[in-house]
Amino acid sequence: MPSFFKKNNQKQQEYAKPNNQLEQGLYASLKDNLEMIKNKTGNSPDITIRTLNPGVEPKTEIAIVYVEGIVDEDTINKFVVEPIMDNQETYSGSPQHLLNFLAAHGVTLGALNIASRWDGLFQSLMDGDTLIMVDGENKALIASTRGGNQRSVEQPESQVSVRGPRDGFTESIETNIALVRRRIRNPELWVESMKIGKQTKTDVSIMYLNGVVNPKIVEEVRSRLNKIEIDSILESGYIEQLIEDQTMTTFPTLYHTERPDAISGNILEGRIAIFIDGTPFVLIAPAVFIQFFQAVEDYYARFDIASALRLLRVLTFFISIMAPAIYIAGTTFHQEMIPTQLVIIIAAQRESVPFPAFVEAVLMEITFEILREAGVRMPRAVGSAISIVGALVIGQAAVQAGIVSPAMVIIVSITAIANFATPSFAMAISARLVRFLFMGVAAIFGFYGVILGIIILIVHLCSLRSFGVPYMTPFAPLSPGNLGDTFIKMPIWVTRERANLIMNPEENLHGAHMPRPRPPINRGMYKRNKSKGDKNEN
Repeated sequence: MPSFFKKNNQKQQEYAKPNNQLEQGLYASLKDNLEMIKNKTGNSPDITIRTLNPGVEPKTEIAIVYVEGIVDEDTINKFVVEPIMDNQETYSGSPQHLLNFLAAHGVTLGALNIASRWDGLFQSLMDGDTLIMVDGENKALIASTRGGNQRSVEQPESQVSVRGPRDGFTESIETNIALVRRRIRNPELWVESMKIGKQTKTDVSIMYLNGVVNPKIVEEVRSRLNKIEIDSILESGYIEQLIEDQTMTTFPTLYHTERPDAISGNILEGRIAIFIDGTPFVLIAPAVFIQFFQAVEDYYARFDIASALRLLRVLTFFISIMAPAIYIAGTTFHQEMIPTQLVIIIAAQRESVPFPAFVEAVLMEITFEILREAGVRMPRAVGSAISIVGALVIGQAAVQAGIVSPAMVIIVSITAIANFATPSFAMAISARLVRFLFMGVAAIFGFYGVILGIIILIVHLCSLRSFGVPYMTPFAPLSPGNLGDTFIKMPIWVTRERANLIMNPEENLHGAHMPRPRPPINRGMYKRNKSKGDKNEN
């Protein structure tokens, strides 16, 4: 046993040795520096090292190092290599000053930095920057040449809107931040950047509108992000799980979207956007319950249409949770509450079904969940066909075989369709899980269990927090001035109060005192002008 721990200590010392070496400064010899880069990167073939020999006196060797695929090679050739070779005749001095000359006159890129330690140099190299190293100098010039092949800005697939912008976020954090800045052209739109992940060193940025956002929420978001200690961050879901207020819940307490207009609207309301490099999904904090039923096109349509659609979404959400439970409770315990003719029809259909209503509903729900998951994981060309054909074939075969009743197929189908009407996928999948709990209490206690489950669900929702903000705001605690953008949407010209639990208490909501539009010409003037015209004609 002692030998085992001794080996582990030796391994830890071996792993710690390179880290201590990275904290040291660069060597003065270009050969030693290049050898260090090759050893640290395992002599990887995508690490390109180009050696230049400009005709300066005395002879000084210059090396350019970059990683293929994550740099813009045209920029390197045009703004790094060519200027160095073209300005060789204008330099006259010692090799120790050649690096400063290249920074001032040789390299024509705007973003230039000088690194003297290995940790900062390797981090810049892996970020897509180009290293310019001169023999005899223990420093390196870092030129910003990030680029490579990236996905272009396209229409988002997860949140499609009938009316609204067609651009969506990409996997590049710089592009995503630029898409928001094009909409909010305000110098008070602040961005703070950091790197999270010991191995991946993922770029993470928070964006908020200074003066509108609550400073306490900004400090809380910054504090939670700085406390993250993890090896890798590959998607925004990593960050979401590490900074959410409550983990023992199926309901999302952070909102994610890939639409720049949705992020812009939330920032203007005082929320904070969290950008993660490598994913098109941006997080929004804090998030409230009603926010997951709002679509971006609600703000582009008339208030009466938007209000009707929101009420429909909320209705379909409760249908997706409680429709199977209500059917199980009604057919099992409370047949007297169902119209007589309908009870006779359901009883005739269930006469040949060998299972109780609860088992019947669970079988059908699991079957539809399997079909839905298979349709998502299969290639897009055949995924939709599997979902539609599989549901039709299995549903029809199950009814003919007497395993389930036609009424149960109808209930499960309506539930599945209602679940798709929820704009947020995170809220929709939460409803799919809660549905099984309601089915269980309905099979045991009937409508009493359903009512008890609703009460427990409401209490649970009221107990949730998102960065200290109550999840059910503005309903609990009640804020009458903020009810105009919840289940219904009031017109833009209606005076609105500030979202006092999210925004800065001293800041009013943008456009809060917009007057009601009143056309200058009314119908009476039109009739009077028309009558005068008729008299002139006569």
